[in-house]
Amino acid sequence: SMKTTEYMIPAYYIIASAEASSNLERFDGVKYGFRAKEYEGLHDMYKKTRTEGFGEEVKRRIMLGSFVLSSGYYDAYYLKALRTKALIKKEFDQAFSKYNVLLAPASPFTAPKLGESLKDPLAMYLGDIYTVAVNLCGLPGITVPCGKDAAGLPIGIQMIGDCFKENNLFRAAHAYEKKRGDFGTAMEGGEKA
Repeated sequence: SMKTTEYMIPAYYIIASAEASSNLERFDGVKYGFRAKEYEGLHDMYKKTRTEGFGEEVKRRIMLGSFVLSSGYYDAYYLKALRTKALIKKEFDQAFSKYNVLLAPASPFTAPKLGESLKDPLAMYLGDIYTVAVNLCGLPGITVPCGKDAAGLPIGIQMIGDCFKENNLFRAAHAYEKKRGDFGTAMEGGEKA
């Protein structure tokens, strides 16, 4: 267990949204990206281009990112998230001083039906609880199937390695898959775990 687990999702989404906002600001339809076909004037072109060109989740991240990077909130949110990221990375470094590979669930639930997770963005964000730290800290990770739920959907186990130690992950995942055995569907000749 890690002491910083409860801070991983807030830190990740603040930093990731800030980066998304910053990186996507150039996609205004002038030099980069999609441009609305019908508009009246420059301001209307920007508005329609961004309205038509970005999906709801992208717009949500741009707005959150713009908010946390704004002058009154930069220190309170973005800088605090960066400090939190450093604490999380430090905790991983301590773990890797003892262990070569860390095991974690890949998700708190199995895969939802296509498009279903977008109905509840908060649940979707919370579903990333086990994987955001890898992205936040720049660590290599690999997920392999380890079982199936009652509906036959795969359940994943995540292996996390230290920076530049991908070979440890590949060896661990390969050893696990060999020990686990075939994981195909019944139609493919595999067994249901």
